[in-house]
Amino acid sequence: MSNATLSRRPIRRFWGWGNDDAVLSAHEKSTLGTMLQALGTAYTEHPVPQLAEFVLPTPRVSPPAALVSQFSASPLDRLNHAGGKSYADCARMWLRQAPPVPDWVVYPENELAIVDILDWAQTHNVAVIPYGGGSSVCGGVEAAVGTSYAGVVSLDMERLSRVLEVDPVSRAARIQAGALGPELESQLKPHGLTLRHFPQSFEFSTLGGWIATRAGGHYATQTTHIDDFVESTRMVTPSGILQTRRLPASGAGPSPDRLVLGSEGTLGIVTEAWTRLQAPPQFRASAAVKFVDYLQAAQCVRVLAQSGLNPSNCRLLDAAETVSSGVGDGSHAILVLGFESADHPLQPWMARALELVADYGGRFDADAVARSMDGANTDEHRSGAAGAWRQAFLRMPYWRDPAVGMGVIMDTFETAVTWDRFPDFYANVKADVAHTIERVTGQEAWISCRLTHVYPDGPAPYFTFVARPADGSVASALAAWRDIKLAANAAIIDHGGTSTHHHAVGRDHRNAYEREVDPLFRAMLAAAKHRVDPHGILNPGVLFDPLHRTVGITGALAPRPKSQFSV
Repeated sequence: MSNATLSRRPIRRFWGWGNDDAVLSAHEKSTLGTMLQALGTAYTEHPVPQLAEFVLPTPRVSPPAALVSQFSASPLDRLNHAGGKSYADCARMWLRQAPPVPDWVVYPENELAIVDILDWAQTHNVAVIPYGGGSSVCGGVEAAVGTSYAGVVSLDMERLSRVLEVDPVSRAARIQAGALGPELESQLKPHGLTLRHFPQSFEFSTLGGWIATRAGGHYATQTTHIDDFVESTRMVTPSGILQTRRLPASGAGPSPDRLVLGSEGTLGIVTEAWTRLQAPPQFRASAAVKFVDYLQAAQCVRVLAQSGLNPSNCRLLDAAETVSSGVGDGSHAILVLGFESADHPLQPWMARALELVADYGGRFDADAVARSMDGANTDEHRSGAAGAWRQAFLRMPYWRDPAVGMGVIMDTFETAVTWDRFPDFYANVKADVAHTIERVTGQEAWISCRLTHVYPDGPAPYFTFVARPADGSVASALAAWRDIKLAANAAIIDHGGTSTHHHAVGRDHRNAYEREVDPLFRAMLAAAKHRVDPHGILNPGVLFDPLHRTVGITGALAPRPKSQFSV
């Protein structure tokens, strides 16, 4: 059994976000230090986890002889596939107490290998966890499957990463599901086309992962989710291959793609998809708008969402969020507003949007807005507060890693709610979660919010919280996080939101999902799973239990004896 990884990609941190050689700049350390001062602690660096500190159990099953060269039991591969990148995933690694590790990690070379792996897994009662880029923050790829399986394998799609076909007339491409965001974009670029779906995890997430989790992208309106870009899908199940028809639209009964989208690896392995493409933008316009009153700013965003202007960026940061993003001092809310087009200049759209902004008391730098529209392909939109927010947004996961080792909880939860409920929702969710933070840590709560996506009928609020138990230990922080997460799940359902807008359900949101979704529909999904996965081997415990098996809520939020931090 070799200790060498079989991955052909750069080595990833098993204990945190990004590649193993990633470092924080001096400026980022300073920004993080300023945030931590508010918690009464200083920025310090602790020794990061090392492979040698983990003793992993011997694999319980043997791989099929014909595919053994594609199976790995190296410690690095198993630890990298033991979970995703949620706070709890990383904290357990910092504690040197890994989440349940898979017995094997398998890197199939092609679709036929996936078919053979699923046949073997059914025969030997082995659970299979589909794995794309491993960026899940909700327990979606964890090997926590209960006790009724003989073993667990993590099926990594990295070797199916090609753009197979491009249709320039219809502007679409057939792409293998294991392609990371940068990989698929680099292959589309010579064709003068782009998928242009940029979640925060873009660098470390795959097309198949986006489809399986209904991932949200960077567009704040219209094409907000990967759903809007999917033309057709292909999925390998234990009972056969499901191939949907490539069409621009159809009214032929319920859409099969809609069952694949959001299935979170419970029905099959997505191997490829046809996706809609577009020409890269040539024209951009951006503005950073300050508001004194956050709720008045939210009313402005509602009007923008209902105007038909369809801005590509319309993210509203409350005053506290501007501090954590390094774009403000906490005295104002900031709206990051943007438009882009491959076809035409954007002055009329931005001019009308700024008229609406002014109606609600928003203030902006007119000269900076004008500069952002100075001709095609300008980089001006990357400057100022809008550019600073974008850079902080992409780098925030890296800031979290050293904070975890300091016993600091830096985490988020996101949802969506209708506009009529939003003012009360915003206040009540913050109050409920703050109460739990203060109860379980003994420290004052710090919670911020931004609207990441907006629709004519409601926004998607995305909350960030930072907390630190009084003793500053990682163990206490993890125990406190569990209670805070449960409180957040309950609060968003109690006050009318969804369990997740774009992070998926996984294991960490399942208790909220079960309250949100009608039991009859969940029974329908379980029946569909039983048809394509009769032995219940695919990602058990995510969304629902397989028929005839009891898995329950496993992973970081599995029921356990109450700790001293429990509410």
